[in-house]
Amino acid sequence: MNKKTNVARLSILSNSSLIIMKLFVGTFTGSVSIVSEAIHSTMDLAAAIIAYFSVRISNKPADVDHPYGHGKVENISGVIEALLIFAASVWIIIEAVKKILHPEAVESISIGFIVMFISAAINYFVSQKLYKVAKEEDSIALEADALHLKADVYTSLGVGMGLFLIWITKLHFLDPIVAIIVAIFILKESFELLKNAFNPLLDVKLSDTEINTIETTISKFKSDYCEFHNLRTRKSGNIKYIDLHMVFPENMSLKDAHDICDDIENGLENSLKNTEVLIHLESCTHSCPTCEHKNNLKNE
Repeated sequence: MNKKTNVARLSILSNSSLIIMKLFVGTFTGSVSIVSEAIHSTMDLAAAIIAYFSVRISNKPADVDHPYGHGKVENISGVIEALLIFAASVWIIIEAVKKILHPEAVESISIGFIVMFISAAINYFVSQKLYKVAKEEDSIALEADALHLKADVYTSLGVGMGLFLIWITKLHFLDPIVAIIVAIFILKESFELLKNAFNPLLDVKLSDTEINTIETTISKFKSDYCEFHNLRTRKSGNIKYIDLHMVFPENMSLKDAHDICDDIENGLENSLKNTEVLIHLESCTHSCPTCEHKNNLKNE
């Protein structure tokens, strides 16, 4: 089992433990903000399970039915996770409004305070592990899961501080207000995640920084080719796809042009991790400095 599935499994275990702890304490204290955190953790658990299976499927090699591999499974899982976060935030707001209309005192505030900070510490540790592997493997599914837990860190700290303020001020209406603030934060998170996960499904180009890296890498070989055009990029899971047309001098042999393409492909794969490159070879049909230079070398 690779490190992607290992860290996804760690997220499942940690979220399961936190849900049990938060539900018990939230019910015991009557705190809607703690219960909202339990709901958030339930969404995190669902996201962790989806991430776990998506990274396993996305690691499968290309086959007859999926010649480009299974990478977009991770993007689909990211979209589902974003929708789960959105649903959780709406549910939290509804419950918080009910609590404002029918206020109840929060009991055993100190226990809730301690649980929230324990939750924040655990989620911080797991999210850092997820982010590390997500960056190493360029995994949108693990990044989405890490984003869930990172949000949970902030919301747990927010709920903890809210309980602390209730303990000082005795203003129990702060509990549902904190829950609504938490939900708004989660709602914003869901839109960001939805955008990041959905764009690759539409074959949106790579980032400007990545395209600049591609063009810079290709330009290192400009003395060997005439020009390049029709540069297209897209991403599927953690795989970056690059294809372009490369124009070579008319008198250059196919073998020489092919060798140069191999060098360019190796350069791109070294510059951008998890890259597949397709180059279409064309012959120059007009006089250009590269052709003239090659002809001069041939005549010498």
